[in-house]
Formats: sequence, structure tokens, C-alpha cells
Amino acid sequence: MTISAVKRHGEHQLDIVVRRIPFVLHEGINPVWNPGKREWSHMVNGASLTMPYLEPFLIKTMREALPHIEDDQLSVEVQGFVEQEAQHYQNHHRYNDMLKSQGYEVLGQVEESYREEYAALSKRSLRWKLAYSAGFETMTIGMTEWLIRGRQKLFQNADPMVTSFVLWHMVEETEHKSVAIDVYRACFDDYFVRVAGLVWGSLHVALLARRAYTAMLKADGMWGNWRSRLRLYRMVASFFANATPAMARALVPGYHPQRVPDPAWAELWGDHYKGLKEGEIPLLNTSDAEIPPVFVAQAA
Repeated sequence: MTISAVKRHGEHQLDIVVRRIPFVLHEGINPVWNPGKREWSHMVNGASLTMPYLEPFLIKTMREALPHIEDDQLSVEVQGFVEQEAQHYQNHHRYNDMLKSQGYEVLGQVEESYREEYAALSKRSLRWKLAYSAGFETMTIGMTEWLIRGRQKLFQNADPMVTSFVLWHMVEETEHKSVAIDVYRACFDDYFVRVAGLVWGSLHVALLARRAYTAMLKADGMWGNWRSRLRLYRMVASFFANATPAMARALVPGYHPQRVPDPAWAELWGDHYKGLKEGEIPLLNTSDAEIPPVFVAQAA
């Protein structure tokens, strides 16, 4: 399903495509899905663990805001946002179950802490929840740019299914990247609360992910290994170095995500996806140094 609408901030045509992709995320996948990059693999695993708690929170917040939105186009876009995020967290839930079945049962305890924190966050005001949502969605713009621009270093020779799953999620983040901030502005448009939400929404999710990847590295017996810790800190520094510019852009009072160009790779991914048959998985070729957005189509 494709949801299209003309943005209120310029002539950009928004296309939110709801893709129900049957990624095969089972026990055949090694949790260290990028050979030689255990720390990076677990950073991504940690981010995945947050999604079945974060994204339902985003969905509920957008739905709570809907009665306050008078713009019909924005209401349609919210529906596209909700349906994409639902597909994301359902796939992440299956992936996370695989991680727990592969010797990381401790992640169940981490998930319980997430459940408690988002239950508490859900009781906050709609203004704060929308600011948090817009803040996190802003941070994902920088994360998407990093993952796509650095895909050779981050994903070359990695598990094709996990790589394809992660980059699919990032492509769809570019498609709905302006919805959360448009909803916030439609309902409140308080600059200082938005900035506070930007900082806390981004930092909070990063800290939650850290809780998970720390637990996984401890389970591997690597947390006390100084070489492993150094590799981890380098990856964390790289993440912040790439996410921070996107957040800094958002500090400008007139900021809007549609003024940030989408990565060309993401747009090509979408073009190639149109050529797939129903039920096919858009599997990327990670053995190709460029990791082009051309698929080795695989049936589920």
C-alpha cells in the first residue's frame, strides 16, 4: 500500500509504502551476524531489542494525537507512519526472540526494564510524548545516513538477511521522517519542548540499547576484555559522530526534515523493491563491496 500526500513544507511528494516483508529471522542466524565485528553486531542487536517497546509507544502517541489534527493530509500520513512502524516492531520482535533462544536469555530481564520505562513514559503529557517521538525520529535521520554511507565497513560480508532487514528499516525511516515533527507542530509547536524531546528521545533510546548490548557482551565473557571494550567505544563514538549533525540541524527553529535530502541509495532501494514479486525477500548481496541496492530475491 502506498500513501501519498503533498507536504505542507514545500512541494515534496511524500510516499509511505507499507511493505510486509517475510524476513527469515530464525535460529539459523548467528547473533554475531557480522564476522569479526562482535561489538558492532551486538550494538545493532541492542537497538533491535528496544524496538518492540519504543515503536508501539510511537504508534500509540500518534494515535492519541490524531483527534487534534485538522489537516487531512497529515492524518493520512500518520496512518502510513503507524503501519510502517507496526511492520518494523513485529519483525524486530521475531528477531529478538531468536537472540534469546541463542543463549541470551538475560535479554528477557532487559526487556522487562523497557516495559516498565515505556509504561511510565506513556503516562506523561501528550506534548512531551510527541516531543520525544519527534526527537527520536530526528536522530534516526543521522543514523540512516551513517548506515547507508558506511555500509561497506558496517555490513560487507555480514549475514545478508540481517543486513537486508536492518537497511529495509532505515529506508522506511526516510519515507516517514517528517511525520512525527509535523504532528508535534500541528498540536503544540513549542520550540523549547521540542529541543528537550530531541535530546532526551535520542539519548534515552541510546541508553536503552546500551543496556542490551552490555548484557550480551557480558554473556559472551567479553565485557572485561579491554580490546573488545576499545572496539565498542570506537563504534559508539562513530555512532554519535554521525548522529549528532542530524540533531544539530534540528536545533534551528525553522528546521524541517524534508529539507534534508534522502540518501540516493535509499531511493534506489525503493525503485528496485518495486520489481519484486509478492512474498519475495529483498536480500542484499553483502559480498559485493558496494552492497548495491539490487536484490538477490529470495522466497520466504
